[in-house]
Amino acid sequence: MKGLSIFFLLISFQIMASSDFEKAEKLYQQNKMIEARVLFESYLNENPNHTKTIEYLGDIAGSYKEWDKAIGYYNKIKMQYPANAVYQYKYGGALGIKAKESNKFKALSMIGDVEDSFLRAAKLDPNYIDARWALVILYVELPGIIGGSETKSQKYASELMALSKVDGFMARGYIDEYFKRYAKAEVNYRKAFEIGNSKTTFQKLYDLYKNKMNQPQKAAQLKKQFEK
Repeated sequence: MKGLSIFFLLISFQIMASSDFEKAEKLYQQNKMIEARVLFESYLNENPNHTKTIEYLGDIAGSYKEWDKAIGYYNKIKMQYPANAVYQYKYGGALGIKAKESNKFKALSMIGDVEDSFLRAAKLDPNYIDARWALVILYVELPGIIGGSETKSQKYASELMALSKVDGFMARGYIDEYFKRYAKAEVNYRKAFEIGNSKTTFQKLYDLYKNKMNQPQKAAQLKKQFEK
C-alpha cells in the first residue's frame, strides 16, 4: 500500500508539472511574456533539459532584447540537436543582433559563428526561407573585407526565388535598394507586390517611393490600389 501511495504521489507531481508547462505555453500564446517566463523557469528547474521550454525562454529573452540570455538558451538546444535547422537559425539570429549592437572589435569575433549558424540552417533545411533571408542580409551588410559579397547575397536571393517568387523578388529588391539602385528595386518590389499583394510587399514599395525615390504621387497611387 505504501508503494502504491508513492506511485500515485509521483503521478500527481507529473500532472502538476505538465499543467505548469501548458499554462505557460498558453500565456505565451496570449503574449503574456512575464507570467509565461515565471512558469517556464519553474518548469525548467524541475526539467532542466526540456527542449521546448528552453526554446520558449530563448524566444522570450529575445522579445525583451536580452541577447545574452537568448544566446545561452539557443546555444543549449542547438548543442542538444545540432541537426535542427530552426535552433541553428535562432542562435545565429540572436548572436547577429548582439554583434550589431556591440563595438566593432567584439562584433568581428562573432561574425564567423553567425555566418556558420545561418549556413548550417540553410544546409540542414533546403526549404528554409528565413535562413536564406538571413544570409541575403548578412552578405549585403558585411564589409567585403570580412566576407561581405553581393554575389553571395544574390546566390541566396536566387534560392529564395526557387522557393517563393514573392520572397525572391523581395530579396532582389532589398539588395538593389541597399546599393541605391532604386529603379531596379522598384521593378523587383513591384513584381513581389503584384504576386503577393500583402501588407509587407505594399509597405516596401510604398516606402521606396516615398522615402527613397521622392515620388509621393506613386506612393499615393499605390496606397489607393492596395486599399481597394
